[in-house]
Amino acid sequence: MDFLVYLLCLTVGLVFTLLSACFGHFFGGGHAGHVEGSGGHAEAGVDGSDMPGISVLSPTIIASFLTSFGGFGIIFNQIRATHNTLISAPLAVLGGMLIAGGVLWLMRAVFRHTQGSSESKVASLAGQAATVITAIPENGVGEIAYVQAGTRYTAPAREERGVAVPNGGTVKITRVVGTQFYVTQVQY
Repeated sequence: MDFLVYLLCLTVGLVFTLLSACFGHFFGGGHAGHVEGSGGHAEAGVDGSDMPGISVLSPTIIASFLTSFGGFGIIFNQIRATHNTLISAPLAVLGGMLIAGGVLWLMRAVFRHTQGSSESKVASLAGQAATVITAIPENGVGEIAYVQAGTRYTAPAREERGVAVPNGGTVKITRVVGTQFYVTQVQY
């Protein structure tokens, strides 16, 4: 009977993982949940900490625990010294927790390294050259284009002193406040 319970857990965990991978690939399951506040995305977690990442109670972590619990349970159930349910079940739980903990650590490490802060990127823009692509009227807002890390971006911009800057003019970004860029015209 113990063997069947372990086999069921192993099968359910594997089937869930395979279906998640297939449906995510074919039906675009790129975002499993949405964290309100920062506009960031995270896998179905239990908290709204405003940080992208993965929760201990996410489906991926639960499936990895269930699969490894079933696998370890089958292995320990087949060994004579650990065949007894009172020995194999706790060992299977421990093995499942170790594997799920490893998966959680690995996924959080991946999120931590891939989710860079846009604040640090924006802070590094001060002093960078940009081109006016929509004229900045006197005391008004225009649009600039700049290149950062090989990617071209556009942003609304105001001239620091309130002077007009024509389309095609070269400016220097002086500061960023919210989504508003402040620039000064570069004189040649």
